[in-house]
Amino acid sequence: MPEQISKYPEVTIAVLKGAGGRCGEGVEQKILTACPPERFCSMPTGEICVYGLAEIPKMTQIKTADLQPIVHPPAERSFGGTEAAALGATLVVGFIVGRLAGSVARPG
Repeated sequence: MPEQISKYPEVTIAVLKGAGGRCGEGVEQKILTACPPERFCSMPTGEICVYGLAEIPKMTQIKTADLQPIVHPPAERSFGGTEAAALGATLVVGFIVGRLAGSVARPG
């Protein structure tokens, strides 16, 4: 049975109730026994536990480490300030050396 994350868990629970779910305290929890009763809904097809964003650490099926790649994806390779300056200096020196080499190689 699924645990769900919602920015608006109360709205999600209201929608589940509107769809025929039995939600809240007093509803028997057969599978999602660790779900806080106020976040629990029993549907004819199964159970759902709806967590708010601040409650993610309380979830049993999803750990905060599972969300790390989503929240903080690996950054694409980019140059930092020092690397960019070194690359620019290398290009300038290369250009100057190329110009000098070209003028020395031409008979004049």
